[in-house]
Amino acid sequence: MKSKKLIIFTDSGDTIINEASQVFDERGIVLEADLIPGAGEVLKTLHDEGFTIALVADGEWESFQNVYRKNGLGYCFDAWVVSEVVGKQKPAPIMFETACEKLGLQEQDKHRIVMIGNNLKKDIAGANRQGMISVWLSWSPRYFHTVEEPDWQPDYTVSTPAELLELLHALEAKLQTEA
Repeated sequence: MKSKKLIIFTDSGDTIINEASQVFDERGIVLEADLIPGAGEVLKTLHDEGFTIALVADGEWESFQNVYRKNGLGYCFDAWVVSEVVGKQKPAPIMFETACEKLGLQEQDKHRIVMIGNNLKKDIAGANRQGMISVWLSWSPRYFHTVEEPDWQPDYTVSTPAELLELLHALEAKLQTEA
């Protein structure tokens, strides 16, 4: 039984994995990739502390299996929601709904779900439209850094995995005191 109230949904590329380090095969499948500095430790810490964590990511199933097998972090996820399997990419509601379904979460749980991502248009807008807490990991230069639509505005912004860990602990403490 998981002990934490906060539920974590997280993107992969430029959120845990450094997209600049990806090595692809001839089919476009990611064979391996490096972690963002500190991201592996944060993921392991969150898992070890009893947080429920779902991977909610756009890409190919095989790519995520390869990357997380090689980095030894696959065990950290309680659910895997991958766009190739779902048939839609974020911000499509089905990506978030599928994660909720896999974890047995209901509409009334959404206020305690945090979606962490690097893409304002996909991760942040998708979470905001679902009534979830949105956290933008802003370190990557590869995606939008300007809020172009009102629902692209994150609830929280962090620039490193260490800042993320601190924020998640604060959000968990807030949920615990509300109980």
